[in-house]
Amino acid sequence: AAALAWMFAEWAYRGKPTVLGAASGAVAGLVAITPASGFVGPISSIMIGIGAGVICYFAVVMKNSFGYDDALDVFAVHGIGGTWGAIATGLFANPAINSAGKGLFFGNPGQVMTQIMAVAATWILAIVGTFIILKVVDAIIGLRLAREDEQTGLDLSQHSESGYSF
Repeated sequence: AAALAWMFAEWAYRGKPTVLGAASGAVAGLVAITPASGFVGPISSIMIGIGAGVICYFAVVMKNSFGYDDALDVFAVHGIGGTWGAIATGLFANPAINSAGKGLFFGNPGQVMTQIMAVAATWILAIVGTFIILKVVDAIIGLRLAREDEQTGLDLSQHSESGYSF
């Protein structure tokens, strides 16, 4: 469902779907269903997949607007897809599937807020933890190479090899 949703969103936005988009959509769907697995039924999982495909596709599109470097779209697919999946668990958790979970559509609107708070705590932990790790690495070995090395290219400056012959 997520692969198809991504493809249709890409088709509507860019005028054509791509195989890479379908693969990215499939990964987004797997990421999104992970927190909900064991709590949702087949129809709910399809809805989560559709949401993941569309939301993650537009997160990839928005990457250029925010100007961050994410060549593999890890944040858009995993970060946003996981966030959607965790919140969607609060919507679709079905006590008939697992008695430990009851989401908004099954009579427990408070579960959505619980999921949002858990997502917020996870984001805070990830941001603070990443910041600390980056500061430690920067202090020990540095995060960036010399500007000249980056302009020359890392293949040549770090490995004395050329990845491409022009």
